[in-house]
Amino acid sequence: MENLVRFKQSDLAKITNFRNGEVKFGEKMYVVPKDEDVSNFILNCEAKYVILGIPEDVGIRANLGRPGAESAWKSAIQSIANIQHNRFCKGNSILVLGQVDVSQEIEKASTLNENDPEERKKLFKIVEQIDKEVSHIIFSIVKAGKIPIIIGGGHNNAYGNIKGTALAKSKPISAVNFDAHSDFRILEGRHSGNGFSYAYEEGFLKNYFVFGLHESYTSKSVLDSLKKISDRVRYNTYDEIKIRQEKRFYQEMTNALEHVKYDSFGLEIDLDSVPNIASSAMTLSGFSVEELRIFVNHFGAHKNVAYLHICEGAPSLGEEKNNHLIGKLIGYLVTDFIKANSPK
Repeated sequence: MENLVRFKQSDLAKITNFRNGEVKFGEKMYVVPKDEDVSNFILNCEAKYVILGIPEDVGIRANLGRPGAESAWKSAIQSIANIQHNRFCKGNSILVLGQVDVSQEIEKASTLNENDPEERKKLFKIVEQIDKEVSHIIFSIVKAGKIPIIIGGGHNNAYGNIKGTALAKSKPISAVNFDAHSDFRILEGRHSGNGFSYAYEEGFLKNYFVFGLHESYTSKSVLDSLKKISDRVRYNTYDEIKIRQEKRFYQEMTNALEHVKYDSFGLEIDLDSVPNIASSAMTLSGFSVEELRIFVNHFGAHKNVAYLHICEGAPSLGEEKNNHLIGKLIGYLVTDFIKANSPK
């Protein structure tokens, strides 16, 4: 499998804080052995979940956002490695595959100015290359009958997740997105704001539900385009649920699941929808961490959920003394998902 930096046993050992009388995930999670074929190992490994990191922020820069999301993967995997292995959740249900090798793309992007229209077009092309790499790896994981858990990078990677899963399933999939934004913007070139619209246009995305759209940060053109395809693309807003209280959180989860559950669906989580989480589009108003965890549990429990994607967190933009907290939050979401999804 090309364009993959494998996670090694020595990598796990470096980030696991060993302690007498305790067993951590880092002591139980699988990695692909050095001499093993990656695809064969994924297929035959007893772990149901495959963790993949995407340490990039090129898509965010191409969308004129604040960079920093490349730092989430390192923080998250360190937190995950130090979760307690116990009867509630077991580390040996996870294979840590590694990270998408985006080093060349990051290097090319570093020389470009996103505020220059011509150089921004070059960023679009770099995102397209990342799309190919992500979709290929996700295809391989899903084809092996496993569930990918994708961490880090911009929301541009939703496109690769959806495309790779759809190709592995040989049919379009649906998606539910916990997000302050629709990421259904115009097809002007690939970036973090149009992963879903590209996937829809190219036939990989069937039904789509945006959960918790922020009314003040959604353009009229996006709202107009969503209205035209409301049979397949639906949304609710944060404002009508939490501010005006016209709709109820739990009922809206039921409505969203009803829209996507008849096909395999991706579970997309954008951390910029949670207040005070450092991200490219950080907010002061939004759903709580507890509501997000309830959301992950609710959708993770359904038999047709095909993957979990947690994106846009940017520890490098956070408070220096507490920049580990985003990784810890991601660890909570990963274990919430596995607990909900595992056979009881």
